[in-house]
Amino acid sequence: MSKRAYEMLILDEEFWNSRYENGYTGWDLGSPSPPLYQYLCQIESKEIEVLIPGAGNGYEVVAALELGIKNVHLLDIALTPIVQFLKSNPLFPKSQVHHQDFFDHEGKYDLILEQTFFCALDPSLRSSYAKKMHHLLKPAGKLVGVLFDREFAGGPPLGGTAKEYQAYFLPYFKIEKFEPCYNSVGPRKGSELFMIMKRLDV
Repeated sequence: MSKRAYEMLILDEEFWNSRYENGYTGWDLGSPSPPLYQYLCQIESKEIEVLIPGAGNGYEVVAALELGIKNVHLLDIALTPIVQFLKSNPLFPKSQVHHQDFFDHEGKYDLILEQTFFCALDPSLRSSYAKKMHHLLKPAGKLVGVLFDREFAGGPPLGGTAKEYQAYFLPYFKIEKFEPCYNSVGPRKGSELFMIMKRLDV
């Protein structure tokens, strides 16, 4: 398979729908990621606009709602997890659900949460990811999340190193925190980085 064909595959809705429908969802923790949940718990302003791209089953979305953060948006290219999320959360505003390719999405957010979305993209798209995140954030907005600090055979997921990742983000963000994650779930202990990055005016 050519590199371009692989890029298109991992951006393809049917590919991801198939993963959900067949239970190939090893990234799915079944609950909010502890690092992201603890970050959400520390947010004082409940009026902020939040985007969670590649949100899947939306555990972090539900957690944000339960913490009083109502303006949280779910985005995923796959329809299957969105349908399941809406069945489980029928009162969730449809206007805050986006069945869409991340790179086609438009909006402005105070906070974007990253949880196993970056690692689903081909590395050739990482610079575009950083640029798009900058575009979607309001001035002084933040990108917060976890990235894998390891390599994988095949993929997705696709890993890397802190030094590599930072090179993508430095043109667009001030790095406030980029360090080994101390509160990962058991299977991911020692293999995650926690990041907090503030949008630069560039």
